[in-house]
Amino acid sequence: MLTDFLLAALHHLLVFALIAMLVTESVLLRGPVDGPTLQRLARLDAGYGMAAVALLVTGVCRIAFGVKAYDFYQHNPWFHAKLGTFVLVGLVSLLPTIRFLRWRKALAANPGYRPDAAGVAKLSGIVRFELVLIAAIFIFAAAMARYGGF
Repeated sequence: MLTDFLLAALHHLLVFALIAMLVTESVLLRGPVDGPTLQRLARLDAGYGMAAVALLVTGVCRIAFGVKAYDFYQHNPWFHAKLGTFVLVGLVSLLPTIRFLRWRKALAANPGYRPDAAGVAKLSGIVRFELVLIAAIFIFAAAMARYGGF
């Protein structure tokens, strides 16, 4: 029981950390992106990636070592929707990650580099879309916990 509690608590804390980093990225992408802001975005995105991996590992541990049996997850359509949406968020998040890495490389080559406003606006929309998908994950999690496999 204690293991299940600790895994659940860690899982939830990682979700909130992930959301905090995405919201911060979204706020930073609202204005012009200068060198220091670009560096912050790259560090936040790296933290976001680490939190996402830790979240996935914690989720797998919850399935393996938690109170609910593997069958609960295997036959739960809401779990599959939640996991599928998590994978979709991960795939969508590759776009900002690649762009941040390119911008950082351009900044290293030219300290006066500033990304164009259109590129910043596009990334801002992508990050907001990730946040919408994460909201869907919360809905699927609530449905999973309450409705199981129907």
